[in-house]
This record gives sequence, structure tokens and C-alpha cells, in this order.
Amino acid sequence: TYLMKKQIAKFTAIFEPAEEGGYTVIVPSLPGCVTEGNSLEEAVEMAKDAIELYCDCVIAEGNKVIIDDRRQIFGKMPKSRIVSIVKAIV
Repeated sequence: TYLMKKQIAKFTAIFEPAEEGGYTVIVPSLPGCVTEGNSLEEAVEMAKDAIELYCDCVIAEGNKVIIDDRRQIFGKMPKSRIVSIVKAIV
């Protein structure tokens, strides 16, 4: 699915506990979209912001945003990771 105008979209995000505390967040369907937060709640908010900024940049460059492809995260994941769906306005 391609995104052409602003709407609420769902993206899979992987929240991994950081050694120094907090969480590192990776959005597999948006290459290079990585952020972090001091708590899980902050990490979720940071993920929303990162997704929205990422998509704004892609659209500003005249490209299309490809909405989440969950197949990218199938497979074995360490139990320490949290996989969640993050809704963002993109």
C-alpha cells in the first residue's frame, strides 16, 4: 500500500531495552528510522515523531511511503525485545 495524503497509518516498531537504560526503537519498514526513549512511554512517543518526520521527508522528496510490511519482522526475536504497532499521522 502506498501513502499519498495525510492519514493515520500503523507501523511495526521493535523496542529493545538499552544497556544504559531506556529503549532503542527500530521501525523495520522504514530503513534507517531509529530512535530512543528513557522509558517505554517516551520511546513510543519518540517513535511516532520519528515515523512522522521520516515520512514527511520521503514525501517532500517526491517519493511514496510504503506502509508497514509485517513480513519483515517474522522469525525468532530475543525475548527482551518488545514488538508493537505504533500509529502515526503521516
